[in-house]
Amino acid sequence: MDDISYDDFSKLDLRVAKIVSTEKIPEKSRIIKGTISLGDEERDVIIGGAQFYDPEDLIGKTVIVVANLEPKKMAGVESNAMLLAADIDDKPFWLTVSDDVPAGTKIK
Repeated sequence: MDDISYDDFSKLDLRVAKIVSTEKIPEKSRIIKGTISLGDEERDVIIGGAQFYDPEDLIGKTVIVVANLEPKKMAGVESNAMLLAADIDDKPFWLTVSDDVPAGTKIK
């Protein structure tokens, strides 16, 4: 894996987000449509792991996202952030912080 400079790393806008709603995507078995709150705004996102998690199980989770990732359209949904997760055997385990940390808080 290549090293990146601190300047490159500092371009990432990592923030705390709260998953406020989720829904299945018809004919998709591995992704879920979600809406996250970044405190002062909400964004649609694609969430992987639908084969492991029911959409309603994700609602209310406090997660870490890359908020300034270029939007990407998948399955008719434009994803406007990326949730960070540890990956064990293709199963995502979402990176989280205490629920006491408000949505929108920057990660430094």
